[in-house]
Amino acid sequence: MTYCVGLLLDAGLVMLSDTRTNAGVDNISVFGKTFVHETPGERALALLTAGNLAVTQAVWNRLQEGVKLDGQLLTLGSAENMFRAAQLVGAAVREVFATDGPGLRDHGLGFDVSILLGGQIGTAPPRLFLVYAAGNFIEATADTPFLQIGEHKYGKPILDRVLSPATPLADGVTLALISMDSTLRSNLTVGLPIDLTVIRRDALAVSLRRRITEEDAYFAFLRQRWSESLREAYQALPRPDWLD
Repeated sequence: MTYCVGLLLDAGLVMLSDTRTNAGVDNISVFGKTFVHETPGERALALLTAGNLAVTQAVWNRLQEGVKLDGQLLTLGSAENMFRAAQLVGAAVREVFATDGPGLRDHGLGFDVSILLGGQIGTAPPRLFLVYAAGNFIEATADTPFLQIGEHKYGKPILDRVLSPATPLADGVTLALISMDSTLRSNLTVGLPIDLTVIRRDALAVSLRRRITEEDAYFAFLRQRWSESLREAYQALPRPDWLD
């Protein structure tokens, strides 16, 4: 299992993924699930992946080599806009399914993959998509300015309550980290280190890539302070006046 979250803000994009991969309780590995493509001054895109590791790596490799879309061989570096890039990722997923799907089925395994694609190309605004295993996708909107894949339920409440498109980029980073911490505390299949990617609006380059480990001072402080704040808020709540 994994957890990845992407935030679509007026100021840009915040993308965060964990790195834990489980192949049984005694076979836990660290694999990066964030993939970045950038052409500084022209485009910056980030993909976060969840699901079967072999499938997600195959999708990324096909995107690097080029995928046929409407008769054209395209890569993330040649897609003319973000919608086209999302179509390209979907086409890559379908290509991998055509190749690997039957073999997985014969071994009793499902075709498990989901991908967050966020970025900006040219002067168009940043966009954020969630691509499903069928190759179809949805897009984040002003009403729902975040998308999640993997073990998402624990990290969703804080985003539902606080996040809006107007949230500053730095606050978005904090919210994404709190969302991840909530998941880390509640699900052992999600684990450190975590990979943070920030793409500022109109920068047309990746503004920040950071691997956050247990030794990261800010994340350690944030986890402790958030837990304390929750306890303080709970203790300050009045008890039911009908409970005598």
